[in-house]
Amino acid sequence: MTVTLELPDDVVERLRAEAARRGVTLDTLVGELAAGLPADDALESFIGSGASGRTDPFDVKRERAALAQTRHSDS
Repeated sequence: MTVTLELPDDVVERLRAEAARRGVTLDTLVGELAAGLPADDALESFIGSGASGRTDPFDVKRERAALAQTRHSDS
């Protein structure tokens, strides 16, 4: 599928540099990055939540979003 994106020049250059560093095409890099995104799947969100040991009410969606934000800010 062909998709056209309008990205800031600095973002495009960072993507191109990372693709070159990995020795892959820009298409492949974007595919790899997209594959690492969390799925919006209720079952996936539920799996493992019972083993957390927490007894207070637990908002899986909020916690998952917080975790995703933490991962992105660490990059």
